[in-house]
Amino acid sequence: MGMAELLHFLCFFGVFWGFIKDSVCVTLNKEIQNGEKPKNGAVEMKTKIVPIGKMDAPEDINKKLSEAGSIIQNGGLVAFPTETVYGLGGDALNPESSKKIYAAKGRPSDNPLIVHIADIAHLESIVCEIPQKAKLLADAFWPGPLTMIFRKSQLVPYQTTGGLETVAVRMPSNVLASQFIEKSGGYIAAPSANISGRPSPTSAKYVKQDMIGRIDMILEADDVEIGLESTIVDVTCEVPMILRPGYITQEMLCGIVGEIKVDETIFDSSSAAVPKAPGMKYRHYAPKGELVIVEGEPRAVVGFINEKTAAHKSRGERTGVLCTEEWLTQYHADSIKNAGSRNDCKTAAMRLYTFLREFDDENIAYIYAEAFDNAGLGQAVMNRLLKAAGHHIVKV
Repeated sequence: MGMAELLHFLCFFGVFWGFIKDSVCVTLNKEIQNGEKPKNGAVEMKTKIVPIGKMDAPEDINKKLSEAGSIIQNGGLVAFPTETVYGLGGDALNPESSKKIYAAKGRPSDNPLIVHIADIAHLESIVCEIPQKAKLLADAFWPGPLTMIFRKSQLVPYQTTGGLETVAVRMPSNVLASQFIEKSGGYIAAPSANISGRPSPTSAKYVKQDMIGRIDMILEADDVEIGLESTIVDVTCEVPMILRPGYITQEMLCGIVGEIKVDETIFDSSSAAVPKAPGMKYRHYAPKGELVIVEGEPRAVVGFINEKTAAHKSRGERTGVLCTEEWLTQYHADSIKNAGSRNDCKTAAMRLYTFLREFDDENIAYIYAEAFDNAGLGQAVMNRLLKAAGHHIVKV
């Protein structure tokens, strides 16, 4: 082969290799964004499962959490329990760790991450100022399921805040979570430990289903206590504003600081604004089956849903119903989930994501859910249902 032929061959090979490499990258990116396991073992890692619980000896807990903390400090990712849902943790002050979180979840990079702390004294390092009303809310609800939005300090990278000048901060009440944060250096960025768009995991079972092969370690503990993500309040405004409803209700917040506003985009699917907090912009919490919320007088709701499930059954399609216990016996479907009393949304809040995951396990293609009262904890339940249903609501 002459020099001219050799150069021609090398040129051709370079173009060919570039095409192959780009094709692989595009395919891999699509798989990650779609929440699929990377094919042919690409970028997969060995995920260590570490059972941990209250019955473990203190020295064993300390050893396990120290190992998990070391992973965080070295730029790795660890799923861990909190009182709300399981979190996917990385070093909040390491931009590369935040990038890994987005990649593992297939999460849009403009969707901010929440920074978790275990010591309120650590707050001052990551925010520019702590408004008086934020101090009052922290005194009342920290540690606990409340996240507050502050103006960030230079210590927090933009990769963690989704490019924003603000940072979301929470101090969990779960003892294991608190100890884990301390072992990790004090600042953990952690969204829910699931593929982006799917129901948040309230059990280690569903963390493993989504995250094995994507992260370094899963701390496998008991199911969570609350079942919904934290309430998010923007305290950079003169009047604090709820950006995501949660277990800490609007009424509870008003009892501490007086007036509290609610962001109008919480129940509006048409907003094109940049999300200031997790869960504001993109479809979230969605089961694989089609979910429809039905609102109206209870008997009319039952009649509408039963008519729909009968039609699906005639076509051989599996159906599910999410309903309150007052009307539980009136429905006909392949799977019926009892969300508790219509007068108390605690069961619905605690079990909602588990129900949505169970519908997936049961191969339910069409799901119909009763609407809940949009007050108190029901505000949070309806927010999550609307997100899960893509705001598909039918009024009868």
